Amino acid sequence: MTIIAILLAILGAVFFAVGALLQHGVVAGMPGSPRITDLVRTPRWLGGLLLLGGGAGVHAVALGMAPLTVVQPVGVLAVAITAVLDRRRRDLPAVAVTTLGVGTFVMVAADSTTSTAVGANAQLRAAFIVLGIVAALTLIGAISSRPAIRGMCFGAAGGAAYGFVSVLMRAVSLEVREGTIGFETAVSAAAMVVALLVGGWLVQLAYRCGPPHLAVACLTVVDPLVAVGLGAGVLGEAAQPAGWATAVALAAAAVAVGGVVALSRSSSSPVQSSRSEQPVNDDRALRIVVAAETYPPDVNGAAHFAHRLATGLAGRGHEVHVITVDPEGEARTERTGDVVVHRVRSHRTPFHRTFRIGLPWEVSSDVSSLLREIQPDLVHVQAHFVVGRYVLRHAAAMGVPGVATNHFMPENLFGHLHVPEWLRGAASRWAWRDLTRVFSTARVVTAPTPRAVELLHSNGFPQRAIAVSCGIDIDRYRLRTAVRDSADPTVLFVGRLDEEKRVDELLRAVALVPGLRAEIVGDGSCRAQWETLADDLGIADRVRFRGFVSEEDLLDAYASADLFCMPGVAELQSLATMEAMAAGKPVVVADAMALPHLCRPGYNGWLFQPGDVAELADRLRAVTADPATQSRMGAASGKMIAAHALESTLDAFEAHYATAMGRIPAAAVDRAA
Repeated sequence: MTIIAILLAILGAVFFAVGALLQHGVVAGMPGSPRITDLVRTPRWLGGLLLLGGGAGVHAVALGMAPLTVVQPVGVLAVAITAVLDRRRRDLPAVAVTTLGVGTFVMVAADSTTSTAVGANAQLRAAFIVLGIVAALTLIGAISSRPAIRGMCFGAAGGAAYGFVSVLMRAVSLEVREGTIGFETAVSAAAMVVALLVGGWLVQLAYRCGPPHLAVACLTVVDPLVAVGLGAGVLGEAAQPAGWATAVALAAAAVAVGGVVALSRSSSSPVQSSRSEQPVNDDRALRIVVAAETYPPDVNGAAHFAHRLATGLAGRGHEVHVITVDPEGEARTERTGDVVVHRVRSHRTPFHRTFRIGLPWEVSSDVSSLLREIQPDLVHVQAHFVVGRYVLRHAAAMGVPGVATNHFMPENLFGHLHVPEWLRGAASRWAWRDLTRVFSTARVVTAPTPRAVELLHSNGFPQRAIAVSCGIDIDRYRLRTAVRDSADPTVLFVGRLDEEKRVDELLRAVALVPGLRAEIVGDGSCRAQWETLADDLGIADRVRFRGFVSEEDLLDAYASADLFCMPGVAELQSLATMEAMAAGKPVVVADAMALPHLCRPGYNGWLFQPGDVAELADRLRAVTADPATQSRMGAASGKMIAAHALESTLDAFEAHYATAMGRIPAAAVDRAA
């Protein structure tokens, strides 16, 4: 009977693995916590539910034929099955460690177990123990900002709930076999349903935070550990094990848990992907083209976002290609980490030494050839200019779905192009009409903030744009150690030194605050003019224009500053302000465009009216004059920026990709959001 029970448990593991893959493909594509009303309308999710139910039924039969401590741990095989089916070969070593740990635990436990009755008192004690475990793990998962930790905690909490289900299932199956069905059986069955619902919901939350085999690993490790622990400690199935057996069992459990931790770390690290000859076309890994008008080594917010998006998606197992203009002019292809960057031909412009464009006929030809070669599942363009325009156009002709993100405001170009004031109104209206025409072929359109979405709609774009934060790698800035070279308070500005940034207002305000120093990081068309202004104001010795700096030097600049100032009036989100907040700095920003989304006056900094230099000076003085205020506001910035974690941004875009490809109805994504 024991051999048959183990075989049935293996069959249940197969059902469980396939069901988990089906459900993960649906849940991972939904933004926010999944809603049951959306899930039950999705055939793939319901198919996964049927398989999970079938696996549970087979497992219940096995539990009626052999002790809990023998049958339950066999489910760990589902981890290996899921990883293989999900094509996660790089995770197989961690899977092997997990399987070895649980397998050893099974053999040791099976050598010293015996079947026992499961009384009502034992079930009640087990319920209180499991309730405490589930509550603690769920709380940790809910407050954690790291997807890997959230996934582990939710998966482990679901495993604990399922471990309790196994105890109840064992009790019910024994009573059915012995013909002693009564009121206590009904109570056990009801408790089992509740535990299944709770565990099932926790599993859906775990699917949101990582690959399916991570959730399965948490379940199939924690489930048997809890079940066996309850069987031995509460049900009395352990028959006085030897001391060495207990030590080996504990060591095996530690190995199994270590394997799960390794899986969680692997799930959030970049992987090397190789191009296949056919589109990926599955629910887990996509071949994505990110089209960007600007990309590193360019230094600006749009370039940084495109880079973070591409590398973040590649780190999640997608095959990512970037199409952008070449900073030198020649077309070429290069691999940077896990991202393939295709640079199309470009030409210098008379407007700015770092501003290059591709000629439309050249870009169109290059893009057409690249898309035919890459055969993407989806394209995601970052602007409507030349590269984005032709990527969307050729993708639509090929039947490839498109997603578009807008980082554009006409004001951001007027300084570059030296558009005269009298022409700017007409030029702005034409630019918005052109954007609407180009983005109309995209199935999903996003902008970084609600204010940026409002700007799109108010300028003629249909009411379907969605706000998705650009996101930021918070730990990169939060964990940097400050290195100060002056005891004087320092205000930092990071960005292009162009007209719409209004750094001249910051310089005039610094002149009104004795002892305040300014660090200006960035370069642009107004740098020489503003250096002259600093000299005229008599503060040249308190202002340092640093130009472009390395990433390491930029991190040091954020860490060493006392506060950050963004006086610009054309910010759709302001990545520089977000980076300063991630570094734990108070912010003083203009009350314009999307900047108020990043500042709560009196909490993490202050707003000021653009052009009011006296008010800006007062705000700078208010922050730097009181170290306690500065510390409090800096901590508040760190709390506020948590909502803009890069992982959340990647979650949102993956969900919108699923919508664009028709895998999830747009209405379902809107309701979940």
